[in-house]
Amino acid sequence: MTAMPIPSATPSARAVVTGASSGIGMALAWALAARGHSLILVARRGDILEDLAAQLRTTHHVAAEVRAVDLSDAAAVEVLCGELAEREISVLCNNAGIATFGAVSDLDADYERAQVRLNVNAVHDLTLAVLPQMVARGSGGILMVGSAAGNMPIPNNATYAATKAFVNTFSESLRGEVAAQGVHVTLLAPGPVRTETPAAEDASIVDRMVPDFLWHSSAKVAEMSLDALEHNKMRVVPGTLSKAMSVAGGYSPRAIVAPIVGTFYRKLGDG
Repeated sequence: MTAMPIPSATPSARAVVTGASSGIGMALAWALAARGHSLILVARRGDILEDLAAQLRTTHHVAAEVRAVDLSDAAAVEVLCGELAEREISVLCNNAGIATFGAVSDLDADYERAQVRLNVNAVHDLTLAVLPQMVARGSGGILMVGSAAGNMPIPNNATYAATKAFVNTFSESLRGEVAAQGVHVTLLAPGPVRTETPAAEDASIVDRMVPDFLWHSSAKVAEMSLDALEHNKMRVVPGTLSKAMSVAGGYSPRAIVAPIVGTFYRKLGDG
């Protein structure tokens, strides 16, 4: 089957990017705007989004709307979904997500629940809000930001790994349903991503533990992801570490992999 391109940029259509205030989300916003797409930018930090929107309008002459929404708040997500269901949404980038490190029994239970609402429920709700119109039009693109972490059990990263397992499986299952209806669904499963290499004094525990050559730039990941979405690829896995985790998750015995990976993530929690 020949893949149809995702919808071309039009004055009325909008590409939605969640988690657009930093990292991959901000890079996706820039990359979409450079390709002519007008945007709805979603994140908690409205001040950052307003600055980003102004830069996108000036640089790329596209419309850019801001929705300062906490996607771990179910009521706020319901309002946003109600709006998006009535708008012409050409592309949805489900990027927003958070992670925690450490034993679940030691972590804040409310924050763990919020992580599930953000990483799973919001992704599901937003997809359900825009998918019917895409199917009806016979065109649309949904980029799901999952993770190689969703391919295996990861002690000391349990909630995050489980939420990304949902995103990974939901994305690839959904793709099978809509492939013949003109809707592209692509899963991005990145490894470590950052905008720039931090100074030594500003490096986090993750920066110190993961060698520089394993990091990918958020801008490069964004471009790779949109190219993959255009070509209707099932999964894009940037970076050596994410590819290794994908292979390990698929072929290595879980009883062996889990303790090894868990030790690494325990150190991240201790940091």
